[in-house]
Amino acid sequence: MPTLLFPPLLSFQSLCIQSKKELFASEILLSVSISYFLFPIQTNMEYEDHRFRQVQRPKYDCLLFDLDDTLYPLSSGLATSVLKNIQDYMVEKLGIEQSKIPALCDLLYKNYGTTMAGLRAIGYDFDYDEYHSFVHGRLPYENLKPDPVLRSLLLSLPIRKVIFTNADKVHAVKVLRRLGLEDCFEGIICFETLNPTHKSTASDDEDDVEFLGLKQSSCASNPEIFDIIGHFAQSNAESSGLPKTPIVCKPSESAIERALKIANINPHRTLFFEDSVRNIQSGKHVGLDTVLVGKSQRVKGADYALESIHNLREAIAELWEADKLPEPNYSGVPVETSVTA
Repeated sequence: MPTLLFPPLLSFQSLCIQSKKELFASEILLSVSISYFLFPIQTNMEYEDHRFRQVQRPKYDCLLFDLDDTLYPLSSGLATSVLKNIQDYMVEKLGIEQSKIPALCDLLYKNYGTTMAGLRAIGYDFDYDEYHSFVHGRLPYENLKPDPVLRSLLLSLPIRKVIFTNADKVHAVKVLRRLGLEDCFEGIICFETLNPTHKSTASDDEDDVEFLGLKQSSCASNPEIFDIIGHFAQSNAESSGLPKTPIVCKPSESAIERALKIANINPHRTLFFEDSVRNIQSGKHVGLDTVLVGKSQRVKGADYALESIHNLREAIAELWEADKLPEPNYSGVPVETSVTA
């Protein structure tokens, strides 16, 4: 069945959620999709039935899923290839010395959430599409196989389901297709969703999506590169003294809040699935219930832990209690979206 996208008609190739300043909100029904109600409004003649259905209302209106290493196992090898490609890009495209790469990657990832966000913060400028094409274009997607078990689990859940990834649209769509899950989700929140334009500077304005600078293919326009390795080599170094990044991504709490706003998701009625402990903890801070995937032990900020996403029914059986209510129909008119990672 076709996947419902967020804002004007587009096909699955454009799967992703485009940032919108104005979103529909409902204080009565929190299970509202952007283009239609999942549940009909009751008439006075149906008052008693309405009361019954309120009592039976499921705990969650939405399931929010990370993509990489969450819907498929880390053992697939994609994460290892991504790291190698990022390091090759830094050497070949940005001219960074090979000897500095391991320490630089580690610091950028720890302090900015992604290496890409960190590179932009310390002064490197580059074309986002070129970066994503280089990093994701050479991945061993053939390692990903259709997952009929996960597909069956997802389709049996009568709850709204959305992907939330830091990756770009092209990568997200490829992964979902390889797994056979492209029609299991209402839409995708991806890199392009939160970063619709190429910014030359960081902004504190959450609604600032204006074009702030020309795209660059190299760091030529940034003669001043912040020495983050030297910064942390100082005995009194603190993260508070680091430059900001213009890229919006997890684990930033403001990035998660913006994603929820764009997709009209109520954090207090949403279950968030992630393999990253940092992302789990940020999600918890903004009000999401959380599921750490890939670990058997819960950590601080995680409400549940799943060694594999396949253990979903055994670990969180309450999700299927919602099957007493009408299943959301994703065959409705798709709405426009955008993506990149």
